Parts: sequence; structure tokens; C-alpha cells
Amino acid sequence: MAFAVFADGSANLPQSLLEGITLLPCEYTVDGEPRVYLGDVDHFDGHAYYEGLRNGRKIGTSLLNTQLFLTHFTPVLESGQDIIYVSMSSGISGTYNAAVAAAVELMEQFPDRFVHIVDSKGCGFGNALLALKAAELSRAGVDVREAAKIVDDAVQHACQYFTVDDLNFLKRTGRVSGFTAAIGTVLNIKPILYGDSTGHIVACTKVRGRRKAIEAVVEKYREKKLDSPEQKIFISHGDCLDDANMLAGLVKKITPEVPITICQHEPFSGAHVGPGMLALFFWGVER
Repeated sequence: MAFAVFADGSANLPQSLLEGITLLPCEYTVDGEPRVYLGDVDHFDGHAYYEGLRNGRKIGTSLLNTQLFLTHFTPVLESGQDIIYVSMSSGISGTYNAAVAAAVELMEQFPDRFVHIVDSKGCGFGNALLALKAAELSRAGVDVREAAKIVDDAVQHACQYFTVDDLNFLKRTGRVSGFTAAIGTVLNIKPILYGDSTGHIVACTKVRGRRKAIEAVVEKYREKKLDSPEQKIFISHGDCLDDANMLAGLVKKITPEVPITICQHEPFSGAHVGPGMLALFFWGVER
């Protein structure tokens, strides 16, 4: 029997790509009021959401807790299926550890079943690349333990490079200091960020100006891309579609045959990078 594949709303997957993948809900607050994001990025009003952030709305996020995993995984295990769940990076959220705790408890309760938690070392489409691979392996009838190893090995090839328009959102989450945010804003400095091999968000370079930031992301693609028929390219943006289209056009010049999916960046992690965030995800020779 094919194993079940889970991700969550932070994976940013549109409905057209969800075959074989179940998304778990993400909870967040808007000005203190609770919201639940079910992963329906096709109907997510990104403009309204990011415009709210521009106008000072306060967004709070929390990890997916162990009970949520127990609730969603138990019926699947009872039905006789094994599970692979692709988690957002352990370097930016406690969700991975909560999922691992649930997996340990469930495998004690269901000793004949297997639950594997993948630390994506990323977020957004960085999760999606791995969840899509897991779903492909499930449809192909690959044994769940072998599939788990394949997906784990693929983590170091799931590349994600992004830039932000407003450093103050990164300041609020401790990614940059207040001083760095202030100086960067004054000098129009744009960091190019990525999820490193440990899953932490770090800057690999800094440039001055938006256009140069987009070009720097493209150069990372040129440098790191994996030449493979399995190559997938995703772009997510924080309500800056024109920039996303510009990025796509530049990437297309390098590999015109590879399809590109463009979506608004989901709200759960979008609160931490803010409006104007622009990200490129692809399979690379290394992170």
C-alpha cells in the first residue's frame, strides 16, 4: 500500500500540485485575533494580507504542536498506511521537534507502522520540493523506508534563495540586528538569504538596490542549478508580482525548458519576511 505524505500550509503548494499530499493547518493571529491557514494558496488574498503588514498589522505565528500531529496521523496509521511528513526547518521553528515527538509516540502505539519526519531545512516551496518527491515515490510504489532515505538525501539539494524589501521584518524575528536594519534601509542594502545546511536563514551576499538583488538571486540559480529532467522551479512573492515575473523571465533565459510556478508567499511564514519578499526554489547540486 502506498504511504501517506503530509506537509503543512507553509509548503505553499497550489491545489494543482497536491496530488498525494495532505496539508496540515497552520495557526496564526492578526492583531491578536486567531486565524487558521489550511494551505489554500490559490484563494489566499496576498495583496490584502501584505498590505495589512505594510500598514502595521501585527501577525503572530506558533509552531504546529504534537497534538495536531497525533490527531491527523492516528487515523492514517489505523487504516494501515505508513507516513512521511515534510516539516519546515528545525532551524526556524519547533514544529519539527513536535512532529518527531508525535512520531515516537505513534510508533510505540502502532509498532507495525512507520512514521518518518523530514527536516526540510527550509520553508515555503523548499518544503514543497521534498513533499512532491515523497508523493512521487509513494505513487511509484517505493517502500516507505527507502523513500524516507531518498527524501532525506534530497534535502541538501533543495535550494532556496530570497531577498526582502524591508529589513525591519527580519529584525522583528531576530534575523538581523536593529542597527543592521536601520543602516541597510538608509543605504538601500538588500541581503540575499538562503537556508543553509543546518536549516538556519543566513545571508550569502548583500547588494544595493532591488534590481541587483533579483539579478543576484538569478546568479545563484545559474551557479547551483542541477541539470536534470526532474528540475522544478518555484517562485513565491510577498505581493510583488511584477518582480516575480522579472525573476522568472531572467531564470527562463538560463533554462527555457523548465516550467516555473509562481505563487503569493503563504501567510504563515510570510509574516517573518514581509511584503516585497521574493524567493526562488529549485533543485541544486548543493545548497
